[in-house]
Amino acid sequence: MPKQYDLPGFLRNSDLPDTSDSDSRPTKKAAVLIPLLRKDEDWHVLFIRRSHRDGDRHSGQVAFPGGKHEADDASIRHTALREAEEEIGLDQRRVEVLGELSPYLTISDYRIHPFVSIIPWPLDLTAQDSEVARIFSMPLAWLRDEDNYYLKIPENRASLPARVPRRTPAVYYNTYDGELLWGATARMTLTLLKALDDGQIRID
Repeated sequence: MPKQYDLPGFLRNSDLPDTSDSDSRPTKKAAVLIPLLRKDEDWHVLFIRRSHRDGDRHSGQVAFPGGKHEADDASIRHTALREAEEEIGLDQRRVEVLGELSPYLTISDYRIHPFVSIIPWPLDLTAQDSEVARIFSMPLAWLRDEDNYYLKIPENRASLPARVPRRTPAVYYNTYDGELLWGATARMTLTLLKALDDGQIRID
């Protein structure tokens, strides 16, 4: 029986409906870090909730720490590590990078490179108030549970670019500890699950 994330509509590498057409669009580079940690004898995935900022489409959303690639970044991997250190105070020396997932193209034309890592826990982290409202984790087993995620057409689509159909479904998770995981971050989470299941990313 196939995993639910392999069913049509779930596992995608773009917010856009036609990734082949979108591949020719000029894009901006960005990177996120997907930290895995051991908590209460179980694997968890670390997330952030972004601070509210006027004019920011992703304001207040659940995300992974990360941001845009800067000209003086040594590599796109360095971008993910630098941004995580700036946003949540994660010392780069405490991060073990396991591998990179497939890039994800957003409706704002960012090509996001997700890097999966392991971090020690407990760990003293500090949110950068202007960027991050909360740092928290969700159990990997909960994220795997197919009863906890589904497809849904978002209610407010008025601000989307014209090239994005208004009835394009997004991935949503059930609320966990008051936090709603959905959209691009939810799809990257499904990509993480598949990478773990396929052995592309290995943890103990």
